[in-house]
Amino acid sequence: MIPIERVEINGFAMQYFRFGAGARTLVILPGLSVQSVMVSAEAVAAAYASFADDYTIYVFDRRETLPEAYPVQEMARDTAEAMKALGLKDTYLFGASQGGMMALVIAIEYPALVKKLVLGSTSAHVQPEQFRVIERWIALAEANDPVGLYLAFGEEIYPPAVFEQFHDALIAAGESVTAEELRRFITLAKGIEGFDVSDRVAEISCPVLAIGVYEDAVLDADATMEIAEKLDPRPDFRLYLYMGYGHAAFDTAPDYRERMRRFFEE
Repeated sequence: MIPIERVEINGFAMQYFRFGAGARTLVILPGLSVQSVMVSAEAVAAAYASFADDYTIYVFDRRETLPEAYPVQEMARDTAEAMKALGLKDTYLFGASQGGMMALVIAIEYPALVKKLVLGSTSAHVQPEQFRVIERWIALAEANDPVGLYLAFGEEIYPPAVFEQFHDALIAAGESVTAEELRRFITLAKGIEGFDVSDRVAEISCPVLAIGVYEDAVLDADATMEIAEKLDPRPDFRLYLYMGYGHAAFDTAPDYRERMRRFFEE
């Protein structure tokens, strides 16, 4: 079993887990989820097993006690403080979806923490039309419909075949959701609204790989292309767009992690 650890910083606490024994440090910032990624530690470790010999991998949750309003920028700054408290620097940083938004902020505001950056299915500027899917998720959570939320979530982030495959598992997961988990989800989801660091993306000093999906039903491929437009003139920027894997290509594309690794080791 992978132990769940806890770091306390400046009046708040954050859970994380780690695995692997390599000299390099990989930090993973997961996207918005109905339930904490901490319950999936074993699955994450299995998915990233190919990194474990060369990297020590840290996966961070959001802070334990959330403020009433918690914008993505504050999530990022809290995570950066947790990374610093653990002595992390020059990390290989991967952020998926909301985690990618956080990773952008960390790379901009805490450059010493990031050696290379991978952004998965994310946005530097969440426009109103890109927030509509997330608004529907918030409405289901506010209506106390966790099963409906899990099904809507799965239908939007996965391609149809994967959604059908996991349909029953999504229902079972929804039936296990607590009222506190719904409250946390609402706060974290609302924190995405109005996120915009598009005018600061060019400040990122480390090499960047942006990975998007043409059929991204959550944030749209245009979100990845907007990041690319800011960084494309740089020789250390890479862009790749998948077809057919849905918003959560970071979970569904079979070569995703190998693509990350090749970039880290260029």
